[in-house]
Amino acid sequence: MTVLLLGLVLLLCLFLVPLGLPGTWLMLGSAIVYDILVPSDPIGWWAIGMATACAVVGEIFEFTVSAKYTAKYGGSRRAGWGAILGGIAGAIIGVPVPIIGSVIGAFVGSFIGALVAEYTRREATGGSATRVATGALVGRVVATALKLALAVAMAVVLIVAAMA
Repeated sequence: MTVLLLGLVLLLCLFLVPLGLPGTWLMLGSAIVYDILVPSDPIGWWAIGMATACAVVGEIFEFTVSAKYTAKYGGSRRAGWGAILGGIAGAIIGVPVPIIGSVIGAFVGSFIGALVAEYTRREATGGSATRVATGALVGRVVATALKLALAVAMAVVLIVAAMA
């Protein structure tokens, strides 16, 4: 019964990840609380360590992949930072819109941040800045997908460890 409850909590946390909320960290916190409160069926520190590694890698992906795609599409370092900061600002601004506001805000913010940063370069043109901003948007989508995949891996590792 307790493993089922843990599974439901982890499933709920999975839905938070694409929304830009700290789903991976809540999953990790849930696993630690489960490990403490259910000593007869512990998850174990090995599984918690693996989940922590997944959460850290997911955060790194979330903040760097957008900048990498910006550069891949011909953007400057400035545009990469614009994509990162725009994504963060957009996610914060989008929070008041229920459920999907932070997701849309992060995507739009990455696009606008890269676009504005690229336009501030002297040699930037309208077409090149738009291409770079599109790269930032694609990078943000890829980063969200990677983080969600890592969250699924976390959930699997934690459930398997709790059932063992």
